[in-house]
Amino acid sequence: MTAPPGGDLPSAVFAQVRRHQSPKLALTGKFAGRGAVESAASGSWVTLSDGRTALDFGSYAVTLLGHRHPAVTAAVRRQLAVQPASTRSLANPVSAGAAAVLAEYLGGALPKVHFGLNGADAVEVAVKLARLASGRDRVLAVRGGFHGKTIGALSLTHHPLFRAGLRGCTTDVVHLDADDAGAVGRECARGPVAALIFEPVQGENGAVPLSPEVLARWTHDAQAHGAFVIADEIQCGLRRCGERSVALAEGLPVDAVLVGKPLGGGVVPLSAMVCSQELYAPLAADPFLHSATFGGHPLSCAALPAALTAVEELAGHGRLLAERLATGLRVLHQRHPHVMSGFRGRGLLWGIDFTAPQAAGEVVVGLANADLLVSPCLSRPTTVRLLPPLTTTPDELERALDILDAALDGAGRTPTAG
Repeated sequence: MTAPPGGDLPSAVFAQVRRHQSPKLALTGKFAGRGAVESAASGSWVTLSDGRTALDFGSYAVTLLGHRHPAVTAAVRRQLAVQPASTRSLANPVSAGAAAVLAEYLGGALPKVHFGLNGADAVEVAVKLARLASGRDRVLAVRGGFHGKTIGALSLTHHPLFRAGLRGCTTDVVHLDADDAGAVGRECARGPVAALIFEPVQGENGAVPLSPEVLARWTHDAQAHGAFVIADEIQCGLRRCGERSVALAEGLPVDAVLVGKPLGGGVVPLSAMVCSQELYAPLAADPFLHSATFGGHPLSCAALPAALTAVEELAGHGRLLAERLATGLRVLHQRHPHVMSGFRGRGLLWGIDFTAPQAAGEVVVGLANADLLVSPCLSRPTTVRLLPPLTTTPDELERALDILDAALDGAGRTPTAG
């Protein structure tokens, strides 16, 4: 929209958000932008309505390739000029080709693909198929895990914050302690289990990598008892944490890998379940058992090959960025122990812990004032996530670390920070 006559654009936008969406959403956006709204973006940078630019290390892991990656936008423009939507009655070569590219990208051992638009779409179809294919109901998930906020996915998401006011959401779901290697075996001994679902690196929980040894035991025990194994890599996959798939790289015997967020190149919404023949069997028998109007949307699927090619071209650079970021966070932790209590993560997904909610608030204010965008953890008020794009330059990374250093220093001077 453009600014109304006699008014300014931000005021008009915030008024619309308050009236038609949420007053709290307007307040949050006004705080994050210091009264301005986003107006354009390119690479690692977002331009605001007042002319400022902000370094984007947030966006909840969507912009792995930064904003408006040229190869992805070109692919989407080409498709837009030809056929942006599918009839849903005729076979579409763009979605079929994207499915083949994605299956091959993850090694080919999981040949079946189902497309959605967001992470919860992929979670919903994977668990639905696991229950149908196994004839069982119970699903095992992990404490601290986040799998979405739709009713089905919400049952798997651990934190009760997201289920406030809703009853019955966790029926037939058991949440396991992340460090309990024998948990899956015991639950399977108690009764039939349809599936085990886990994030190899928990995103919303503050970038927590799960133990590869525990996951190896869990996946072995689940499959030994006939349960399907689902790796939710919607946030940590596609080189965000270094590997195309963290679970497959660790040799875990999974039946499905769920991907999303950057799958559309940060340009269009796209998610996918990539799975085995056995898990997909109910959909093979009845392809209309689970469908969505915009699932496999040609405009989104056109972005996929370009996005994955760009990710691979930048993978080596991403490893160097990850090493420098880990080193920088280690130095900051040593410099500001009274504010920054710790950090953890993998690749380009990191969580920074603060000593108290007040300290976290002070740092977030400092980052906003210095135009560095990060992603808070809604269920962990003392933690924020850093999610730099693969396209980040060394200078941009150093600038982000300098801004974080200054924000930590500022919070350390505040009496309530420690």
